[in-house]
Amino acid sequence: MKRREFVRSSAALAAFASLGGDWVRGNMINKASAASHSHLHVPPEEAPHELTFMQWPVNRQVHPDQEFLDILQRTIADIANAISEFEPVILCAAKEDQRRAKTLLSSRVELWDIPTEDLWARDSGPLFAVQNGELVISHIQFNGWGNNQVHMRDGKIAAQIAQHLGVPLVSSGLQGEAGGVEHDGHGLLMAHESSWVNDNRNKGLSRDEVEARLLAAYGATRMIWAQGVKGEDITDYHIDSLARFTGAGRVLINLPDELDEDDPFHMAALETYEALEAADLDVEVIPEPEVRRVDSVDFVASYANYYACNGAVIAAQFGDDETDKIAADALARHYPNREIITLNVDALGEVGGGIHCATQQMPKVVVKT
Repeated sequence: MKRREFVRSSAALAAFASLGGDWVRGNMINKASAASHSHLHVPPEEAPHELTFMQWPVNRQVHPDQEFLDILQRTIADIANAISEFEPVILCAAKEDQRRAKTLLSSRVELWDIPTEDLWARDSGPLFAVQNGELVISHIQFNGWGNNQVHMRDGKIAAQIAQHLGVPLVSSGLQGEAGGVEHDGHGLLMAHESSWVNDNRNKGLSRDEVEARLLAAYGATRMIWAQGVKGEDITDYHIDSLARFTGAGRVLINLPDELDEDDPFHMAALETYEALEAADLDVEVIPEPEVRRVDSVDFVASYANYYACNGAVIAAQFGDDETDKIAADALARHYPNREIITLNVDALGEVGGGIHCATQQMPKVVVKT
């Protein structure tokens, strides 16, 4: 089932149930003391990686159509294989689920016996940080996007990876997903309030309290909020499918050429853009594709949902020659001296995500002597 469709399906919600602050406008930048958070730092995605973590989708409640699940698994393998040309990749999958994965994966991709349900490593995987010169996991507890999806396995992945690596798990005191917040690695965060100040994740916490915990989790000092959209997709509008930091104070944002005032995502995207502009950031707009291989209102066609690995950017192409080229050229400008690799990942768009959603980097820790 598609992630944008899921929360509108009462049948799906019933099936899952059987398993057991005042608004401040988006162009406000709130600041916090840097001193208390300076000991913990999440490096920018474009900093050197040790490796990439990914997850193998297997759950038939989440993906009931076996034919589509096969396509989805092949897409995950394609992404893993592409990244493995530039850095090591570890794919998490229960031992009993690894047979098909082995037939599709390059020998450069390593399999770990960590059970999974779905593929969204950005959300349920580990958020790595550096603390006092050592690697740690700055832990944001995944709860199935506010208990909208089964996560008996996925909710434990970050802790299991921490145990496997022998690194500390540092609690943020938050429930949520790393895909719901963007960081530039130089002290600035941006997020949609809808993904965080939400009773389905952080009930009882004000926006200021959520912000303080996010700043601490990333080792950041200031944050840009925009309202986002609640209840229209399972993520409550993750920021990483709309706008991405490509460096300190620099943003790439994906917007439609024509805004539909009746589309809540279009209007929320415009508000986010205005918030970023008001923050005096260097913002470049790239268009959404007009011609797509998948004709569905729920299809996520995001060029912004790319992944920056060592020496390359792994990005989507959607079959629109003009906008595919515009996006690739923009990525080449923002990430000079990296190879731009574009893939057909339509299967991810059909379930509401993209390449960034399916990956999570482990930074290389440089030991100072």
